[in-house]
Amino acid sequence: MAIDLPILLRAYAVGLFPMADDRRARSIYWVEPEKRAILPLDGFHLSKSLRKTLRADRFEVTANTAFSQVVALCAESAVDRPTTWINADIEEAFNRLHRRGLAHSIECWSGEGEERALVGGLYGLALGRAFFGESMFSRAADASKVAMAWLVGRLRVGGFTLLDCQFMTPHLASLGAIEVSAEAYSGLLGDALADGAEALSADFGALDALSAASDDSAERPARSAARTVSGPVSGQLIAQLITQTS
Repeated sequence: MAIDLPILLRAYAVGLFPMADDRRARSIYWVEPEKRAILPLDGFHLSKSLRKTLRADRFEVTANTAFSQVVALCAESAVDRPTTWINADIEEAFNRLHRRGLAHSIECWSGEGEERALVGGLYGLALGRAFFGESMFSRAADASKVAMAWLVGRLRVGGFTLLDCQFMTPHLASLGAIEVSAEAYSGLLGDALADGAEALSADFGALDALSAASDDSAERPARSAARTVSGPVSGQLIAQLITQTS
């Protein structure tokens, strides 16, 4: 049964999110963890190796160019993940949210021409000044880390205040995620949605606007040889964005 989008949005606005028992499950249930993982937007951990990967622009990074593919790849089983919680209803609902401009993806590509392949990415929901990260995948070393770095840079430029990661994992902890109590999370969520869940006070596309505005600037950063949806925005600039202090 299709998920009702107004109910789904209201659920996120009060701290709930949907999951399924496995990929083939025909029903969903609502989750509100006692401990919530968040990644403070001023606390991203940029290791030396990841900084080097970003600066080298090892991947072509885009936003919202392959949303349905990202969700489908996140829903696929993998060697270390024989099943996933993303069933057909959740996948279909997020594709509808994306068409409404509420759900977004970050994609990492490798190769050129016919060899070009989607090797990493993530997707989530944006409401108010909150971004609810849903899932990520990686088919190449560091691809999901690069996607997360670009997401954090994009959220910082766009005026977001909360990056919800749902459950803590070693992978997220290595990037700077922390756990907070349900009560603390509720306060952060309330602040992020203070203008109302339908008032998109933060702008997921601000990084692209920044790119367009600086495209003709003599002081713009050097273009990467890789194609990006953000024009002159490079991995080096992302590294600067996620480490600069407010």
